[in-house]
Amino acid sequence: MSDLPPESAQLEPLIGTWKGQGHGDYPTIESFDYLEEVSFSTIPTKPFLVYTQKTRHAGTGAPLHTEAGYVRSVAPGRVELTIAQPTGIVEVHSGTIEDGVFAFVSDRVVTTPTAVDVSACTRTITVTADVLSYVFAMEAVGEPLTKHLTARLGRV
Repeated sequence: MSDLPPESAQLEPLIGTWKGQGHGDYPTIESFDYLEEVSFSTIPTKPFLVYTQKTRHAGTGAPLHTEAGYVRSVAPGRVELTIAQPTGIVEVHSGTIEDGVFAFVSDRVVTTPTAVDVSACTRTITVTADVLSYVFAMEAVGEPLTKHLTARLGRV
């Protein structure tokens, strides 16, 4: 049992640290494999989770990407997600939860003048027991909404 307030109990399946592997591709880049660590943690009595993520190149171990944000419970079956990336991209999502599937669709993606042009994205996270898998799709650099990342992580 977590220290989330009762109205946020639907977020409990995400809580923990998850590690595993992922694969990325997109029409404008070469495919790549990566290692990933994701954490969803609580702040006692607050109705949200703190999200952190970092990836490394699967072959060399070199750092690739990091991001951080929050997942907030807003109503039964409804959630919101905010993410900030040091590359100048901020995502604001609305989402649903059903049978262990957290489906987020961007309401807004805001970029700094020097960031990659990302105009929309989706994140679908599925939690089954001690496995978290996800698919990330984005509309960017003139390409339509296209799958970019997939990963399978285990609870540590």
